[in-house]
Amino acid sequence: MEDRCQLLREGGFTNFFISILIIVGILLSYMTQHYRIISRGSSEGISPYFVLLGVTSANAQFGNILSLPASRADVACCKEVSPFECVAGLLGIAQIGTQWVCFAIILVLFLVFFRRDDADIAEEELERDPDQPSWRTALIVGGVCLVHGLFVVIISAALAFGSPSYLGAWANILGVMAAALAAVQYIPQIWTTYKLKHAGSLSILMMTIQTPGGLLFAASLAARLGWAGWSSWGVYVLTAIMQGIVLTMAIRYEWPSHRRDSESHSPSTPPQRPPYTRRTTPRVLPSPGPYSAHLQAYGETQEEIEHALDRESVQGVGENQPLLAPGGIGSSGTR
Repeated sequence: MEDRCQLLREGGFTNFFISILIIVGILLSYMTQHYRIISRGSSEGISPYFVLLGVTSANAQFGNILSLPASRADVACCKEVSPFECVAGLLGIAQIGTQWVCFAIILVLFLVFFRRDDADIAEEELERDPDQPSWRTALIVGGVCLVHGLFVVIISAALAFGSPSYLGAWANILGVMAAALAAVQYIPQIWTTYKLKHAGSLSILMMTIQTPGGLLFAASLAARLGWAGWSSWGVYVLTAIMQGIVLTMAIRYEWPSHRRDSESHSPSTPPQRPPYTRRTTPRVLPSPGPYSAHLQAYGETQEEIEHALDRESVQGVGENQPLLAPGGIGSSGTR
């Protein structure tokens, strides 16, 4: 353990400030997602299975980092190092704990704002979601997440107080569980976003921050835990890749040009009549003409009346033009 305490003493300010920056980035990115759901008044567009896999993965990941021998050694070293070195050494645990809390808040908001009638959602977006999950599905997701979290806490606490020698194996089990859940976490969301053709309540800003931030987070954990902690930082590499796929899809669907093309090809949009160009040259009309004397019989709208007057104007020119005059209708052009 002395070697571990020495590593904490050598941590330095650079690693400390990078870790603080990561925590701030995690908070800001998830706050944009929380605000997105609250501002729209709905969790529409977020797959319940994405929430289920995300929360259970976060449960397992938090239990993993707390059960790792390196993390327990860092906690024990706080008795021998300075307060600053202790805080710096525990920032890795704080990072994962912050992410776990933020994703748990997404679960709460998903349930609170599930299918609100007063949601600020465009009608065309609602029409594209015929398979909206039921409230029963949302409650099942919330219940499973709660039971899974309690299961991880109870087993971890029992091993910590009863059989500490098994905590390392338990940490690896939780790490594999977190990695497996994270590997498939974004598959339901990718399918939901593809089917809806819009981002819904997913925050593009959150994914824009988290996709590169996840890789930076993984690098920070890898530098702290080494290859022995692969089960902790490897999950974030995989998550960042999958999140990048969802981000690419969301940007493509929300891009203005794509939305205009989608709306123009929508079968629900009625075909638009081309605009009528009003005549600017004076008409030559007999008075009264066959059309102008009975306009109500030839048209009801302004456009139909204009067409009738145009036809009468053309006929008026033909009737008033001398047949045999030079340039006339019946003239050959020679004398």
